[in-house]
Amino acid sequence: MTHEPTITVEDIEMSVDALDVQKAADIFTNHGCLVVRGLMAPYVDAIHQDIEAAAAESISLLDKAERIVEGWRTPNGTLFLPAPEGYARDKQIMVLAVNYQTSAAFFRAAFDETAVNIVAAILGPNVELFGNGQCLYKEPVGGHPKHLHQDSAYFEHRYEGPVGILNYVVDTGLVNGALHVVPGSHRLGQLRHIDTFSHLGLEEDEWPWESALPVCGKAGDSIFFNVKTVHGSKQNMSDKPRPVFINRYRRTDDYVVVGGTTTANRAEAEKRAAEAKKASGDKGLMLRGFRPYEG
Repeated sequence: MTHEPTITVEDIEMSVDALDVQKAADIFTNHGCLVVRGLMAPYVDAIHQDIEAAAAESISLLDKAERIVEGWRTPNGTLFLPAPEGYARDKQIMVLAVNYQTSAAFFRAAFDETAVNIVAAILGPNVELFGNGQCLYKEPVGGHPKHLHQDSAYFEHRYEGPVGILNYVVDTGLVNGALHVVPGSHRLGQLRHIDTFSHLGLEEDEWPWESALPVCGKAGDSIFFNVKTVHGSKQNMSDKPRPVFINRYRRTDDYVVVGGTTTANRAEAEKRAAEAKKASGDKGLMLRGFRPYEG
């Protein structure tokens, strides 16, 4: 796939100040992505403060990091990857230990009324949180790229899968790692991924950056994307960190059938996909509606 997108950012964006919830849901359904300007503005300052505190804490714990399949993990749960050549350290932060259990501001943001209204219009009346929230942190001057990929490569679901909302914490553009999306790619089904520097990703020859639409934005802007929408971000070449935080939501009856972080462990999970069921411990906090007893 080498053609450039014909959709523009203007085709998929709305302002939180003049939001039509059903129109927002329709944009998402049609394109697999939606931009809502200013949606998370009320929470950004507090979350940013927690993020920078966690980054400093994680770096201070780096000498205690353990080697894992995905990189190195510090005792507080931050994931590090190898740093680019010439960096001050040999490891850089990828996934920062900021989530619903460590940041009250992050947890509050997940319950934002407008965000949940849009998600419910997409998924239906009964919505739960999926996961514990995620913070991706690109350190300055070379912070890791994330190859174009589908989140379903990491957590493929039985039904529609999660709606993700990626939120900019700082003004974000082409220099510091704006998110790139491929509108309409959610209709292609599950694509074959390979192992890359930043875990599972798509073949660059088939999915070059030119096939994706960069979404530049201000702190507080939010990008909704389908679990099968192709997306990714380039390196942070600025002199300041580029953090984002992600909230994910799904139907209460949905569940993971294939999970993985490498082609090897995903292939093992694929062998058990037909046996997958919604476990009693795999129920997220309710955001909207009611969960009936299912026996």
